[in-house]
Amino acid sequence: MSTNESTWSRLRWPIKAIIIAIPIIAIIWFASNKGVLTSPSAAASDSVATTTAKGNASDPSNATAAEHRTFAYEPEKPVNGKLKGVVEVGATGFNSFVINIDKEKRWEIVTKDFGQSLAYEGLATTEDIRGGLKKYLASMFDRGVTSKNMHFVISSGAQKEPKTALIVTELKKMGYVVNLVTAEQEGQLALKSVQPPSYENNSFVTDIGSGNTKISWYEGSNLKSLEAPGAKYYEKDLKDDAVYQEVKQKLSNLPKGNKDVCFIIGGVPFELAKQIRQGEERYTVLNAPASYSSDKQKVKCGINIYKAIEDATGCDTFVFDWDANFTIGFLLGLPY
Repeated sequence: MSTNESTWSRLRWPIKAIIIAIPIIAIIWFASNKGVLTSPSAAASDSVATTTAKGNASDPSNATAAEHRTFAYEPEKPVNGKLKGVVEVGATGFNSFVINIDKEKRWEIVTKDFGQSLAYEGLATTEDIRGGLKKYLASMFDRGVTSKNMHFVISSGAQKEPKTALIVTELKKMGYVVNLVTAEQEGQLALKSVQPPSYENNSFVTDIGSGNTKISWYEGSNLKSLEAPGAKYYEKDLKDDAVYQEVKQKLSNLPKGNKDVCFIIGGVPFELAKQIRQGEERYTVLNAPASYSSDKQKVKCGINIYKAIEDATGCDTFVFDWDANFTIGFLLGLPY
């Protein structure tokens, strides 16, 4: 064998290995730089990551070709808890929740039911109302909730509806105590149900309801809250620009340290979150408001409120919680 042939024989396999390795290294580099990104917010960097995902293009209100960000926080599970139930009478209908809660106030959802009530459409009789309430109660009793652990809460938005008085009357006839809450209390109760303790000093909470929007946060040990127009402000002949400016102005006093993350709940955030939810994830990080559009007036108005909150705070991490609700905050405040 010649010297040249001997040299080639020795070098042939290392050269082939290098040729094969080059594209593999390029792929790994590309994936590490493009595939998974951490959240721009330093406070949320341990819990929020971003991946690319397409939306459902068949949905006219969908945010298309948007990236999907995940919030990896895992709440503690209750230990030796008991079942408690609550029915929320809201501005657009009845919602019910059953939770398992322990002495340390750790909780998890057992059932949740969102429904519409004809009471707000002018078609309900007292029997319709009774029937709707009994339906919710029956499903919760079947789950093992006792009557003493069943509660009713009338939201601040619902209290502004003329039909609510009729519902309250029927509830009292059925022997139940009716709990009325103010918008300020709603904001505080929403925070108790949705804000993880570890985020107390770097986040705020938003609940965009039909009748009003509640925003809450901690300043040291003090719990603050404010009220702004809800997603049905168009029914009050309020203009988009006026509502946008009002929301921005009301958030001007939110401390800078609380602007890293917003935990958000409510009807419109629910509509936005369901467009991009991955499987049965507990938390869905919403896309930016500018990426959403809708032909539904309530959703359009809710997006306007959402945009005002984003612009006022500079927050870019809005985390929707599929299980939280201000009425669960009400249950958390009750004696065990």
